[in-house]
Amino acid sequence: MTTATRTTRTTGTPPVTASSPAARPPATASAPSLPSLTGLRWVAALLVFGLHVRNFHYFGGTGDRYVTWAFGPGASGVSFFFVLSGFVLTWSARPKDRAVAFWRRRIARIYPVHLVTAALALLMAYTLAYQTKPEPSQAAANALLVHSWWRPWWQTLNPVSWSLACEAFFYAAFPLLALVLRRLGARGTTALAGASVLAVLVLAWAETHHWTAEPISANPAARLPEFVLGAAAARLVLLDRWRGPGLEASLALAVVGYFLVPQVDPGYTSTACTIVGFALLIPAAAVADLRGLPSLWRHRRLVRLGELSFAFYMVHLLVLRAGTNVLGLSPRFGVATGLAVTAAAFALSLGLSWVLYEKVERPARRLLLGGLRTARQPPVPQPPMPQPAAPQPPESQAARVGPASGPARTPD
Repeated sequence: MTTATRTTRTTGTPPVTASSPAARPPATASAPSLPSLTGLRWVAALLVFGLHVRNFHYFGGTGDRYVTWAFGPGASGVSFFFVLSGFVLTWSARPKDRAVAFWRRRIARIYPVHLVTAALALLMAYTLAYQTKPEPSQAAANALLVHSWWRPWWQTLNPVSWSLACEAFFYAAFPLLALVLRRLGARGTTALAGASVLAVLVLAWAETHHWTAEPISANPAARLPEFVLGAAAARLVLLDRWRGPGLEASLALAVVGYFLVPQVDPGYTSTACTIVGFALLIPAAAVADLRGLPSLWRHRRLVRLGELSFAFYMVHLLVLRAGTNVLGLSPRFGVATGLAVTAAAFALSLGLSWVLYEKVERPARRLLLGGLRTARQPPVPQPPMPQPAAPQPPESQAARVGPASGPARTPD
């Protein structure tokens, strides 16, 4: 079957042809654009925001029931980030890249925003009510992104930074993982993906049956299989061996898994409900971009919000915690007031995320990397995408997706 014939399919995910630069980026070129992944990243961040709004009890009565139904499983957004991180880092990995260079780029990506938000959390701890003052050892562990390894410290300072401690562990392991993936064929990579899913299921079973000494939902080693699964999925796409369902079917499976979460024990066990759906949705969205197939997630506004999603994720809980000094603990407003307060918290969080992105994240990255040298190089010409089955909006050419915890337009 020819490439042109494959691109006319409307069901399932058309495989990426091995001869296409979209499937195997040249050693001198950046990986092709995957803007849908950036849009999906924003959705995951929004789910986490909704969960925290629910946890702060902005709504009472009927409003609380609806918010719990919609956002009670929102912690699964972090699992999505972990799978996405593995996929994007593997997709954008530079040929013959050295581990030190990779780690330097990772530090430049996440560390400036982490330090600024940790400093804000520390300032809040000593100036606002209802805040916990950390011990010096706790603050140091948080600053070094090792606090998630010990359960009592996992939510020190800015509580959402526990996931960055997991990401730091993933980054440390990635050069070895990339080496292994490059040496595995399609069958070996598929086996690794299956083993990763099995590991998640076994760990979920172990926690449910109290075989673990303590909850493992924040333990970096326990979350590593999600990252490895995303990396294996990206490798299969690069090898032209991805045969998952299409974007619509994958999204349906992810949504079903999301709403299964309340049926299991809270904590790591919920990951078992969503892991398959997320592992199918991410490569399906990537292939949709590569083939120019319709995708809501590459809308330019979603892509822009996705660029801000890391900063939004890092700052939104600080906004909600600061709000307790005005709103009190567990205010339980009616629907109208709860919506107004939520909208205000969302707007403030989004505004601060823009400030963090434009005034901290991007300038600090340029400073730490000595300027984005690759941005000054002339772009490598790419062959035009095959024509999609339906007309695409202009935002389908949105900029390249970046690492899982950062914006989309800059090189990894």
